[in-house]
Amino acid sequence: MNASLALDSASLEDLREVPASMDAFLAAIERRAWRMAEIHLGNREDALDAVQDAMLRLAHHYGDKPAGEWTPLFWGILRRRIVDLQRRRKVRSIVVGWLGGGKDDDGDELPQWEPADDSPDPAARLQDSQAYADIVAALRNLPRRQREAFTLRVMEGLDVAETAAAMGCSDGSVKTHLSRAMHALRDQLEAWR
Repeated sequence: MNASLALDSASLEDLREVPASMDAFLAAIERRAWRMAEIHLGNREDALDAVQDAMLRLAHHYGDKPAGEWTPLFWGILRRRIVDLQRRRKVRSIVVGWLGGGKDDDGDELPQWEPADDSPDPAARLQDSQAYADIVAALRNLPRRQREAFTLRVMEGLDVAETAAAMGCSDGSVKTHLSRAMHALRDQLEAWR
């Protein structure tokens, strides 16, 4: 047990090394960022768009910053992008409902603003286990700020200060949101104990 804890902490330290270049940083963070965005957005394509946009913004606006600052900057950009997409989706859904339906003035179908059917395709079924699906469902049931605190602290491994910077709140708020998230997840995932 102690050997596995030492291995886990060593693995976290390896992940926390300062990257040699922006390309190396983005390559190292890409898959984890996409997973986080997919959990929050519930749609693979929207998640990919959010991650790509966050990466472009980081490279364009903060490429001259020291490499040690890229991690909280990136997660903050991605978090704001996810929130923007969620808000736009909701507003567009309401507007399409107000307009009364599925066709525009030219008779063309209006785009569907709700996420596409997110039932897993065969490749995703092969990759994803029932445990992962249950964890994702439990995370989606959390309030947004609790979900953000959990994914950044536990899944991404950011420290409290980096998480606070990414979320735009105080260290105490991060701790409160994380504590509440952990209690809620324990209750929702009781069957997996």
